[in-house]
Amino acid sequence: MVTPIIKTIEDVERLAAAAAEEFVQAARAAIAARQRFTVALAGGSTPRRTYELLAAAPYRDQVDWARVEFFWGDERGVAPDHNDSNFHMANEALLRKLAVPGGHVHRMSADRTDREGAARDYEAELARVFGCPGPPAKPPSFDLLLLGMGPDAHTLSLFPGTQALQETPRWVVPNFVPKFADKGDFAHRLTFTKGMANAAARVVFTVGGADKAVPLAEVLEGPPDPDRLPSQTIRPAPGQLVWLVERAAAARLTKTSS
Repeated sequence: MVTPIIKTIEDVERLAAAAAEEFVQAARAAIAARQRFTVALAGGSTPRRTYELLAAAPYRDQVDWARVEFFWGDERGVAPDHNDSNFHMANEALLRKLAVPGGHVHRMSADRTDREGAARDYEAELARVFGCPGPPAKPPSFDLLLLGMGPDAHTLSLFPGTQALQETPRWVVPNFVPKFADKGDFAHRLTFTKGMANAAARVVFTVGGADKAVPLAEVLEGPPDPDRLPSQTIRPAPGQLVWLVERAAAARLTKTSS
């Protein structure tokens, strides 16, 4: 089983910068090796700041953006211009500021009524870009998968007790999140499965906030309980797993890598 690298970061601004540095390093290595960098983006407040940093000097000038293929690990069932859209957040903070070819931006259409069809179309898009057979074949491997973790230990749109946690051969699936049932389309998601996530060459979690301290300690140091703690299911093999953790979120951990 992969051994996670756990790095404690002093504050949320430095946390965002550390994630930007991970992005740049992974991009430069992949482009040097294969002339292309594949990344799946995360939603949330900490990734937003990371994307803002990447869109500005000095990070912007360190990546050949025309060689980057952008995907998303999950999306809410809202329009692409909605404030709750993961695509919208990344587009505003990063993509529209860069000269990225339009064909290199692969949005999840979670706003479609036929979300099962949208999930299968996204799987087909993944297979096309990576040049591989679709499910149930082995998932393709992203150079970098960016993730966050919620106070309930969810990651992607893999929420505790939800059906998507049980999916294995699929790469992308619809997932209904009962805790958001009163929020309409916000409760309907598209998400990578754990199998898709665990095929990545490098997975980087960014976690900030004191409200994450208890669940983070359970995820990293507690007994296995993946149905209640979905972030425990992310164990890329033979990939690398990095946790960038702001100091308040790391308060209950007994050991870190640095």
